[in-house]
Amino acid sequence: MRQGLPVERKGPATRSGFEDLRVVSAAARVPKSRILLLTLAVIALHEAGNLSLAWGLKHVASVALSPIPYLLAMLNPFVAAGMVFLSLWLLTRMALMSWADLSFALPLMAVGYVLAAVLGKFVLHESVNTAQWWGVALIFAGSALVGATPHQTHKPRGRS
Repeated sequence: MRQGLPVERKGPATRSGFEDLRVVSAAARVPKSRILLLTLAVIALHEAGNLSLAWGLKHVASVALSPIPYLLAMLNPFVAAGMVFLSLWLLTRMALMSWADLSFALPLMAVGYVLAAVLGKFVLHESVNTAQWWGVALIFAGSALVGATPHQTHKPRGRS
């Protein structure tokens, strides 16, 4: 038998052999502190990946329409590290999406945009204008507001 999420059986079996099944969410058993830690890991991996990728691509020959320069750019250690970080980011984000509500996790991950602006300005020496900083402040305020709300993962509603 396949190991997975517990299933609640509701109602009699139908003619097709399938019942009205509801999956009990694994997220209901994960504490908010663990979800916040995983969210921080997702943000850190995403920003480390983007920073490494941007740094590496700014220090290799310009990339053209041909795929060959892209393949050669992957030999740059920063580009390769960025690809590894972003692969790990995808895996941790998948774990986070299985633990937390989308409406809770995605706004918290928006803090990554704040970090992207800060890293772009101070590490990559990119120009960030006043309007962009105001946008960063709004994103941060929205993320803080969502992070302060209670974590409310519920079992999916079904027919009673």
